[in-house]
Amino acid sequence: MKQPPLDSVSTGSDHTLLDRTFRVSLLLKGLNGVLELVGGLALLLVGPGQLHAIATALTHRELMEDPGDFLANTLVRLASRLDLSAQLFAAIYLLVHGVVKVVLVLAVLRDRLWAYPWLIATLIAFIGYQTFELFRSFGWGLLLLTAFDIFIVVLTFREYGLHKQRVEVPDTGPDPSP
Repeated sequence: MKQPPLDSVSTGSDHTLLDRTFRVSLLLKGLNGVLELVGGLALLLVGPGQLHAIATALTHRELMEDPGDFLANTLVRLASRLDLSAQLFAAIYLLVHGVVKVVLVLAVLRDRLWAYPWLIATLIAFIGYQTFELFRSFGWGLLLLTAFDIFIVVLTFREYGLHKQRVEVPDTGPDPSP
């Protein structure tokens, strides 16, 4: 027996499996944006010395148990190298990144047609920057984030096409005006 295409598999409601996957992916991207906003605000409110003290306090126990712990050592090293200008750049980057994500995700979830191309373009710009960073300094987290963004772009293209089809009024015959 031939299986129906994945995007037409019903999940018990009017939404297909891909529609639900798209919604869940958008919610995750929106949550990521909220976390970036919180992180950006925290960076604005906490000084470099305080960040180093927080990183040291958070990693102290782990480094006592395992002085070679990669993650803990990396966190402490990054916190010790952070100066005010780098911290301000990171805060502004996170705030802008977070606001853009949250606004676009909310607009797409509310089926605002204008938001789909903006979300696609924004994510493609982020993907480009993340790819550049991957070539500079490879990291599995960044690779997974980039793959997730590519996945969301593909699903957003699909949903945008479906949304446009629903919005367009079908032609019902010849125009009666001369």
